[in-house]
Amino acid sequence: MKRIIAVLAVVAVAVVLLSGCSIVASPVAGGLYTNVDWAGSATSNAVSTKSGSGSCTSILGLLAIGDCSINTIASAAKITKIHHVDNSSFSCLALFGKYTVTVYGE
Repeated sequence: MKRIIAVLAVVAVAVVLLSGCSIVASPVAGGLYTNVDWAGSATSNAVSTKSGSGSCTSILGLLAIGDCSINTIASAAKITKIHHVDNSSFSCLALFGKYTVTVYGE
């Protein structure tokens, strides 16, 4: 009976760790490690004098917190005209993941 419980525990841990729950959005993803920056979107607004960023974090695929919405970031940075948006993602061993959005504008 102890052996069955131990096997089930190992399987449960493997499912959580290997399911990719903490792998964050990215144009390319590494199963063990990801650290990628990429372009988001752009507008025709010509000036980019301010910037603001927001992050969302995932821990063990069990807890996810943060606000990385463009509207919230722009409001907090007092950006009224968005020039462009950049994204970055980081994850390590599907244990920790972080997605960051950076908004540029005036």
